[in-house]
Amino acid sequence: MRKIVTSVIAGIGLALACGTSVRAQDKELTIFWAEWDPANYLQELVNDYTAETGVKVTVQTTPWPDFQTKAFTEFNAHGDAYDMVVGDSQWLGAGSTQGHYVDLTDFFNQHKLTDVMAPATIKYYAEYPGGSGKYWAIPLEGDAIGWSYRKDWFEDPKEKEAFKAKYGYDLDIPKTYAQLRDIAEFFHRPDQKRYGVAIYTDNSYDAMAMGVESAIFSYGGDLGDYATYKVDGITNSKEAIAGLDMYKELYKFTPPGWGKTFFVEDNQAITGGLAAMSMNFFAFFPPLVNKATNPYADVTGFFANPAGPDGKRFAALGGQGISVVSYSKNKDEAMKFLEWFIKDETQKKWAELGGYTCSQAVLKSEAFQNATPYNKAFYDTMFMVKDFWATPEYAEVLDQLNQNIYPFVVGGKGTAQEALDKTASDWKATFTKYNRYK
Repeated sequence: MRKIVTSVIAGIGLALACGTSVRAQDKELTIFWAEWDPANYLQELVNDYTAETGVKVTVQTTPWPDFQTKAFTEFNAHGDAYDMVVGDSQWLGAGSTQGHYVDLTDFFNQHKLTDVMAPATIKYYAEYPGGSGKYWAIPLEGDAIGWSYRKDWFEDPKEKEAFKAKYGYDLDIPKTYAQLRDIAEFFHRPDQKRYGVAIYTDNSYDAMAMGVESAIFSYGGDLGDYATYKVDGITNSKEAIAGLDMYKELYKFTPPGWGKTFFVEDNQAITGGLAAMSMNFFAFFPPLVNKATNPYADVTGFFANPAGPDGKRFAALGGQGISVVSYSKNKDEAMKFLEWFIKDETQKKWAELGGYTCSQAVLKSEAFQNATPYNKAFYDTMFMVKDFWATPEYAEVLDQLNQNIYPFVVGGKGTAQEALDKTASDWKATFTKYNRYK
């Protein structure tokens, strides 16, 4: 009798298990992200979730220039093509106030994510408005501006001797923007097809803005008061003007034709043997340590953004959080996925695959910091980042900045003060239009 009961129970259990499996296999989740290596790493990671649960997860991608337009076209149509989106940090304001993102505050508090994730990633990838305790995303891909450089050029005894004779100090990884400028000038030798530095200059989205703000922040400037929307005297402060002036100074030492460049060109500056130093987001560094994609992989080094004249040191934040799209028909299943994603073992695997985890525990581990030649610089950077405006009208504000600084940096028109005075005026008008001043 006991055998029969056991068999019956086992049979019921098997039927339930099979039923669950069948139902799980019927479920699918789609995550939307931009087309780059981290999205490939994420697809590899979520294949584990599919193996564990039977829920198929697809990471759908689109080229970076189309990412914002395609995402917000779907959001504004209230479409359900995507269950989750790995959106840029600047999207938080629009995503939350316009109803595109599910409120994750309860999820955040239940899992104590403020203790789990690095503070900067919570502040910039998850919370909106700032300091409100309202969360709309789980930090997924940490990223920030960093630098690669040619170690063999820096360590050449003859170059070191010549540099010290000219500048009076040792050639080494730059600790300040002033040193970075000197090194760029020193190695800028157009007659030898060697150039000093590669920086972002593309103004179609946030490339040049991220490069410029890294300098502005480190020179002690800010883009404005994100709580009050005050811009006069902040956006165009003397510190911000000095930072923009330095960025234009660096542009003098870039390779020819460097007036519309982003991550592809800045990596090519190293892989092509063109430049001594190159700015880029850390997420684009993996090809630089791969001998198949960089013939100088063995002699490529990395460093974090240098300090400004007063020792202040910041870097522009990149990276993204993952949000549940409010128009998804699979929101409950998406929440289960997020519970899996935040697990310690998942975060560890995410880092091992090449994703930039935001988990404090993983970031602080020696295993992570020693895993690549650039992970230590990434760790240092993630504790000194600042971000652009995340206000719902950020796209308009970003375009205004681009329109004002590009002619100055690349075209040599006007002054840094004129460019930032115009930016402050434009931003004040925009924030007034959207009733941001109470």
